[in-house]
Amino acid sequence: MIQEKKAKNSTGQLIEKAVPSILLVIAVISVLTTLGIVFTLIFETMTFFKRVSIVEFLTAKEWLPFFSSDPKYGILPLISGTLQIAFIAMLVAVPIGLASAIFLSEYASDKTRRIVKPVLEVLAGVPTIVYGYFALTFVTPLLQNLIPGLQFFNALSPGIVVGIMIIPMIASLSEDAMTAVPNAMREGALGLGSTRLEVALKVVLPAALSGIIASVVLAISRAIGETMIVTVAGGATPVFSFDPTHSIQTMTAYIVQVSLGDAGYGTTIYYSIYAVGMTLFVFTLIMNLLAQYISRRFKEEY
Repeated sequence: MIQEKKAKNSTGQLIEKAVPSILLVIAVISVLTTLGIVFTLIFETMTFFKRVSIVEFLTAKEWLPFFSSDPKYGILPLISGTLQIAFIAMLVAVPIGLASAIFLSEYASDKTRRIVKPVLEVLAGVPTIVYGYFALTFVTPLLQNLIPGLQFFNALSPGIVVGIMIIPMIASLSEDAMTAVPNAMREGALGLGSTRLEVALKVVLPAALSGIIASVVLAISRAIGETMIVTVAGGATPVFSFDPTHSIQTMTAYIVQVSLGDAGYGTTIYYSIYAVGMTLFVFTLIMNLLAQYISRRFKEEY
């Protein structure tokens, strides 16, 4: 029995020594993968800027890379299309997501919360290609009945559907932040004569502000990086315009277009997807850093 116990102890000690090394290797692989992606973007983008002026890329208002005689590589049309989708999505997602979070946190019973929250989060599990065809075949015809002149491919329909898709992110993260607010603050406000709505809006919401803002910023990053919905329902017309009734093209949709084989390897068009990808990477990186800063800046300790 003593020998068996020693053998088990030695095996346990061996596992205890091996686990940190395994976890370290996994962490290093993750870091190296991220660095590999970043360096690939940087090197291929530098190759693109050897052929196209960075000033033209950042300031020109025409994106016509497939013109054989005089191609144009101004990123502003793709940026405007991307920002339109993100803006429309936030107009949809922020009010609905925050209202859902307030209901789940302040009004719903435990039984209702256990039912409603998983059902709400099912939206996050729907494939984005399904959302895209939902926008194209259902939302767009519905909007065309309400808005005369709305094109079949437009920014409004995919923007609304992207907003629907990111509602669970805002609702879930905001609800978690509100739930973390101590009940003593609610009880104190109720004891002073506040209504439940006043407690939710004037006590809980400000106390959970850092988590709510972080969820909104992360949702914006998700909307900016959305691909399939805007590819299917937004069209492929890069125009520097902020009219949501017309066809647009986002940065991710252009990357998909070129990746389908419309450009040969080593061509300027091929390298342009890395420049667009780097621009998208900078956008999402800034949004994530902003979310972290806001979380630290407005974080409340209880």
